[in-house]
Amino acid sequence: MQDTGWDHALKVTAEGEGLVGHAGAVLLRKLADEAGLTAALGPVLARSRRFPLVDRGIALVSIAVAIVLGATSMRDITLLAHHAPVLGPEPSDTTVRRTLELADSATLDKIAKVRARIRAHVWKLIAATPAGFPWLAIAGKLLAGWLVIDLDATLITAHSDKEGAAPTFKKGYGFHPLGAWLANTAESLAMLLRPGNAGSNTFADHLAVLTAAIRQIPARMRSRLLVRVDGAGASHELITHLLSLTTRRRTVLFTCGWAITEADEQAIRLLPAAAWQAGLDQDGAVQQDKHVAEITHLMSRAAGWPAGLRWIVRRTKPSRRQSKNLTAFERATGWRYSIICTNIPAAGIPGVPGSHHAQFTDVLHREHAVVEDQVRTNKAMGLRNLPSKTWQVNCGWVLAANLAADLSAWCRLLGLYDCDDLKDAEPDTLRYRLWHLPARLARHARQRVLKISRTWPWKDAFLACWQRLCALPAPA
Repeated sequence: MQDTGWDHALKVTAEGEGLVGHAGAVLLRKLADEAGLTAALGPVLARSRRFPLVDRGIALVSIAVAIVLGATSMRDITLLAHHAPVLGPEPSDTTVRRTLELADSATLDKIAKVRARIRAHVWKLIAATPAGFPWLAIAGKLLAGWLVIDLDATLITAHSDKEGAAPTFKKGYGFHPLGAWLANTAESLAMLLRPGNAGSNTFADHLAVLTAAIRQIPARMRSRLLVRVDGAGASHELITHLLSLTTRRRTVLFTCGWAITEADEQAIRLLPAAAWQAGLDQDGAVQQDKHVAEITHLMSRAAGWPAGLRWIVRRTKPSRRQSKNLTAFERATGWRYSIICTNIPAAGIPGVPGSHHAQFTDVLHREHAVVEDQVRTNKAMGLRNLPSKTWQVNCGWVLAANLAADLSAWCRLLGLYDCDDLKDAEPDTLRYRLWHLPARLARHARQRVLKISRTWPWKDAFLACWQRLCALPAPA
């Protein structure tokens, strides 16, 4: 065996004192407190004639913080035990369970109102930063003033028998929650826990989640909304509802996936060669091997749908994996086709020049794929597995996971907006560089000092984030 020499005269003990692992927890807890979230949750979760040692609002925020740090079960709340000298006593796993058990429909509705109120305050703070509020850029064009909501469902595998778990359409077993994310900020606006056998295009579920998501958006910023849904969520009822959301004071546009039938393939067959235009990538660069065309005037199925809709078709060369699922028409033409349904008018999106082109709509809808990143983020923060056998506790855990996603997003937007390698970082990157940073707690002149290593590469980002969070104004 090769002798490396690094472990000579090295002794390992468990006698360290004043040590605080995962020091990034102080950033997340400070943010929740300064934003007013911790204080606002307490009264909502309080119950008459119950006087817990740890305030329920603090308990729920502590669960969310632990999830950001990597907790995957209720027992992982012990992760915060060594933060007691800094944050105060951590809730026990029993307190965690009792807090999550409070997640009935009435309490969840009250918490949603609290989240919406705190979100309005946080968004004002984000808009006041030098970076400003994050508006999306699509194909090189800025969607200033537009908020983009992505609806999508995901699967959570259950490894044991749990209440509500059922076989899934992918032949697994577990749950099939439906969520809504804001693409601008990567916040988790709303999520509905559903059994594993819940339908992909159930209108009632989409209506509930979309309504809850819009209520999370401050009233002053609801005037321009853009909703994106994949083909699994397309239905007459949902599209009719989306069209009905536009009023004199609010414009709601949407893009939706479309299940292609033989009638649609016949319409594609009628397209002249000159109608196809080169596709664009997310930066607006031309993609010569991909083509887009508007097919609205050829759609025979359009008569059965509400007026004001447009259909955009895209063709690409199929990959080897896709080739076995091609239709006879696609095999004959050598192309793989997909269709988008939208209510973006022929004149385009108001205030966005060039958005009337079919290529722009195509890029806009394909950017919906970023929701997969948000789903992956949520799964990396608590949703890879639901920890309880009971439905209501798992509903509470889903709520805590959504709060964790919001805290992580707000921390990046308020404290790390000028750190190029952290402002858009994924959970694992933030854990490695920031959340799991070790520190030592010292006491001097009646003060507690949390000391992090002066050689840590991201120490300046940590300190800048802490100072910015400490300077946040309290909510009105």
